[in-house]
Amino acid sequence: EPMSKRQRKKLLKQKQWEEQKDLRRQKRKEKRQKRKLERQSKLDTNNEGNDRKRMRREVVPSTLRLIVDCSFDDLMVLKDVKKLHKQIQRCYAENRKAFHPVQFYLTSHGGQLKSNMNENDKGWVNWK
Repeated sequence: EPMSKRQRKKLLKQKQWEEQKDLRRQKRKEKRQKRKLERQSKLDTNNEGNDRKRMRREVVPSTLRLIVDCSFDDLMVLKDVKKLHKQIQRCYAENRKAFHPVQFYLTSHGGQLKSNMNENDKGWVNWK
């Protein structure tokens, strides 16, 4: 059967792709090793590093207190409750990373907000 020009080009490209498979694998492997070496050298040169545990030791607690009153969630639409949940999550996460974290409190936590947090973020019960 005679082949069209397009089919011949496709076959040629497929053969080239197969022939260069080992070369591509080798390049990927070298790239991975290079990145690994860079990471190791970076850790060696930067002894203090950016470890969260090390950063936590340098934290100076703040005397400020942040209180979020959640008693009005029964007046909110579910969409707003979900947004509030996301905002609380964000505040908690940023506060944990802060060099001067404030004391963070949730009051009147119940109703729709609590059920939404239980449903979507089961780890909130371990918050300190």
